[in-house]
Amino acid sequence: MSIKKTGVDQQLVRDLAGILNDTNLTEIEVELGDLKVRVSRQAAAVHAVAAPVAAPAFVNSTPQPASPAPAAAPAGAAPDVSKNAVPSPMVGTAYMAPSPDAKPFIEVGQAVKEGQTLLIIEAMKTMNQIPSPRSGTVTAILFEDAQPVEYGMPLVVIE
Repeated sequence: MSIKKTGVDQQLVRDLAGILNDTNLTEIEVELGDLKVRVSRQAAAVHAVAAPVAAPAFVNSTPQPASPAPAAAPAGAAPDVSKNAVPSPMVGTAYMAPSPDAKPFIEVGQAVKEGQTLLIIEAMKTMNQIPSPRSGTVTAILFEDAQPVEYGMPLVVIE
């Protein structure tokens, strides 16, 4: 005989919300067996930083999405570059170099090999190297150094 737990563990949700506040993340997701809990909040810094960075990169490839309001440009243009874009595998802060005074991992026009480090995403005080999923040429970098990024957000275009 098994006992099925019903309802949501409110303390778990409170703990996750506390982690969001402590780490300045905008979303966190936890899976425990069949239970899947996602806690998210809107971050003012994300929309302020993401719009100016993404708009110039998309202007060259697809001029039409750049003309609406800046906040709409990343969402409207993302499907056009999705087949060649490298999406963020997590929520965190993206960095172009291993340290502030170091040379960036990649530059526009640079040839990259599969597995080569493209950038670093800091999540929960852990630095995660993001490798290139394929070989090719970097045609666009869609984020600024030290910019907050969301899961699935296009970061780099490799053709």
